[in-house]
Amino acid sequence: MTDLSILNAALPGSAGRASQETARMRETAEAFETSFLSQMLKPMFEGLKTDGMFGGGEAEGQWRSFMIDAMAKQTVKAGGIGLADQVVAQMIKMQEQGQQ
Repeated sequence: MTDLSILNAALPGSAGRASQETARMRETAEAFETSFLSQMLKPMFEGLKTDGMFGGGEAEGQWRSFMIDAMAKQTVKAGGIGLADQVVAQMIKMQEQGQQ
């Protein structure tokens, strides 16, 4: 039995509500992982110069944070680093402990 099936079994007649809550937990956990990855990627780009033949100049520097956020979102969308999975598991465990 998975954590999710235990959660659904513990809440008779509310399988739909439980799946909605789990989906919200997953969304929150993925947002957290995106934020975490974005913060971890920022130092990689801080020392890069934006001048040169194919550089974007000041505009590239101004929009770099948006690019980093987009990279983090795509990484999470592609499976991420597993942080969201761990966060969801802990949220479910905390929810189960609160119901006992």
